[in-house]
Amino acid sequence: METVHISTFDTPMGKVTLASTDKGVVANSLPGCAGGEVAKTVKRLIPDVEIVKSGVQNARAISAVKAYLSGRRKDLDLPLDLRGTSFQKQVWSQLRQVPYGQTISYAELAKRAGHPRAARACGTANGANPVPLFVPCHRTLATGGGLGGFGGGLPLKKKLLEFEATVAART
Repeated sequence: METVHISTFDTPMGKVTLASTDKGVVANSLPGCAGGEVAKTVKRLIPDVEIVKSGVQNARAISAVKAYLSGRRKDLDLPLDLRGTSFQKQVWSQLRQVPYGQTISYAELAKRAGHPRAARACGTANGANPVPLFVPCHRTLATGGGLGGFGGGLPLKKKLLEFEATVAART
């Protein structure tokens, strides 16, 4: 049985829940979204799991997320415990390379992930991303600049993009 530590905390953009193993962050909610979904995600990713509520185990990640969502930090380059297919992990790895305050199209993301005809599949991989703050899937746009989709809803995607653009312009 694997132990996962889960914490819910306030940020400048709303409550966030995150879960971690001894290897790193395994799941998180988006600000203001239902934290209960994180426990469901963890149980789906790790069927034989014991979930423990713990702020101490997650203190570093909590501090980083709070700083990121207040504009004091531009990266969340903490250890992750990504659970997914090799294709999903390729896409998520490329998403982590998209600079703060910038965006990428699904088509370009597919190309960078080594699958130039898989733009829709990249969108599906984004939707399966269990750590959307640490693997910034909100930075992916449809060809032509449209917002595309987003698990937290398009208003939150727009808010995150505008927030990052504003912070990036200040520095």
